[in-house]
Amino acid sequence: MKDVIIEGENLKLPGLLSIPEASTKLVIFAHGSGSSRLSPRNRFVAKNLARKGIATLLFDLLTDEETSNRDNVFDIDLLAERLKMATAWAQHQSQLEGLVIGYFGASTGAAAALVAAADLGKPIAAIVSRGGRPDLAMSRLPEVSAATLLLVGGKDHGVIELNMEAADRLNNCEVIIIPGASHLFEEEGTLEQVCDHAASWFIKYLNTGKRV
Repeated sequence: MKDVIIEGENLKLPGLLSIPEASTKLVIFAHGSGSSRLSPRNRFVAKNLARKGIATLLFDLLTDEETSNRDNVFDIDLLAERLKMATAWAQHQSQLEGLVIGYFGASTGAAAALVAAADLGKPIAAIVSRGGRPDLAMSRLPEVSAATLLLVGGKDHGVIELNMEAADRLNNCEVIIIPGASHLFEEEGTLEQVCDHAASWFIKYLNTGKRV
């Protein structure tokens, strides 16, 4: 992974970019509340995706000053705008040109990914949610065209039900419940299962997505 700066209008956000040789796919990560590009779980997933030849981009959705305001951390529309900004930045990088784009979202980041995908349409080919809160984007879910995989821990009671309800509103969605996993997938072997499911999903659907 190398350090990069995601630049938008009057804004710069730090990121981490990995581009395996001959990669044709890019997954942009949207971390959950209270986390950042340094999220150990997302970085673990990103490294596993890179081993499968998938490029990855992790970045901070908020500045340090913005993060200090808890309202921003749960402002899904704001987070979605930042994800769209990172997507536009990636599309204009020569080393990323032509890669099919997907999103990986955790917790509130999953809701941001779904809203951003609803706004952007076909350029976003696939989404994977880890312990996500898709219910926070419930009104936008019917607009999402990307193939969506919702990964939920078997011990994440309450969130399971929210994901099942959200799945009914998505056009192309699968829910996988990982036995024995809590919300953060801290139990032995559970995050590895997340990596396996995510890689399979992105390999399948980022091959059929529209290049941008």
